[in-house]
Amino acid sequence: MTPTRVKQHRKRRHTTEGHLVLVPFIDMMTILVVFLLLHTADVDILPNTQNISIPQSVSDTKPRETVVVMVTRDSVYVAGQHVGSVAEVAASEGAVIEPLKAALLGQSERVLGAGQAAAHEVTIMGDRSVPYSVLKKVMATCTSANFGKVSLAVLERERARPRTAA
Repeated sequence: MTPTRVKQHRKRRHTTEGHLVLVPFIDMMTILVVFLLLHTADVDILPNTQNISIPQSVSDTKPRETVVVMVTRDSVYVAGQHVGSVAEVAASEGAVIEPLKAALLGQSERVLGAGQAAAHEVTIMGDRSVPYSVLKKVMATCTSANFGKVSLAVLERERARPRTAA
């Protein structure tokens, strides 16, 4: 075969109308969508802000849906609503912060309904730079507002692998 004849042969072979087979592509996309839907439904999302640097921990249980108290470097929030500043909380007398207690009682009635104190749960997301005295007042206020279960939010980290003797 001469070079021009080879070129003509290749040109004829590659000029045929190619058709795109969509069925395998649609099947693959369906499987991918189902996979993503199943695996994103497992994630419990806490409200996140860039003003909070959360400590890390290891846990086997997933968090439940609760009322969230966020303590940033500057402010205190309940369910995303501003309650007061950290400076006010640190300077306040007594263990109970009244504006925080009122906001928690409002959340308790609105979200959780009437029930026993042990059934009410609150999660505190505190920046790692917040003084312990402020967190102590926030926790005392939560228990004063009939929240029987107080949890601290932390970032999950990988478990350390046990060392094997070599």
